[in-house]
Amino acid sequence: MTSVPLPLTMIVSHDPPGAIRNIATIAHRELRDAVSSRWFILYTLAFAVLGLAVSLVSASVTGSTGISGFGRTSAGLVNIVLLVVPLMALTAGAASIASDRERGMLSYVFAQPVSRLEVLLGKYVGLGASLLACLCLGLGACALILVWKGVATRPASIVWLAGLSFALALGMLSLGMLISTLARKASVAVGTAIFVWLTLVFVSDLALMTGAVALRLRIEELLAFSLINPLQVFKMWSLHAADASLDVLGPAGLYASEEYGQRLHLIFGSLLLTWVVFPLAAAAAVLSRRSPL
Repeated sequence: MTSVPLPLTMIVSHDPPGAIRNIATIAHRELRDAVSSRWFILYTLAFAVLGLAVSLVSASVTGSTGISGFGRTSAGLVNIVLLVVPLMALTAGAASIASDRERGMLSYVFAQPVSRLEVLLGKYVGLGASLLACLCLGLGACALILVWKGVATRPASIVWLAGLSFALALGMLSLGMLISTLARKASVAVGTAIFVWLTLVFVSDLALMTGAVALRLRIEELLAFSLINPLQVFKMWSLHAADASLDVLGPAGLYASEEYGQRLHLIFGSLLLTWVVFPLAAAAAVLSRRSPL
């Protein structure tokens, strides 16, 4: 993620209102740079096109079948989110700090009257806002197509899916920024982020299926391993919020639905919040100790 040097005359105060102004200034600049960058345009177009394709196919197959028609569309959109949103957030976060360090801009920014935590939070808020804009554009276009095709949809379900997608994006953005603070080059950070994405999307599912068969895991252990992966948490929560049966995820999902019931909202929410808070806190700790060079 590229950004222009912050002006020397930005904010000199480190009292709470001044810190908020610092964060808002950095976030505004980061958001402006993000929405005008090629990655934002390409990811938004890819997300919208894939979502529209799923919506059109589902609408043409089911017709105006009400909630069942939306159910198929929603399941397809969940899979699109699982593929696109983590990649988008991880790569955006991974390039945020490492690219500035590689170009020598990080030293300039830290020389300004602004703390390292304010820089990190400002970048996080700005990139998070750009991801939210991307999600709203993509899912909004899908919702309009469903209405145009006459498919009876529940607006609350679209809002739920957008909210959960944004929560997943924030968690992956935190992880990406942690990777960015650890890497010295943007290429290494982005490459690591893509490897993490592949691991979460593909390798973890294959390893879970192989381990369940080879190690004969109990259903409780299978569920516990599934909940380690934030993508699986998002998938189960999305289906649970849409009142779909979790047995589509296999025995672990069915066990979770029967064992925890409505408490699943709290469990899933706590797990996603953990992925948002802990990597970002670790990134702040690393950034406060590492040299900007």
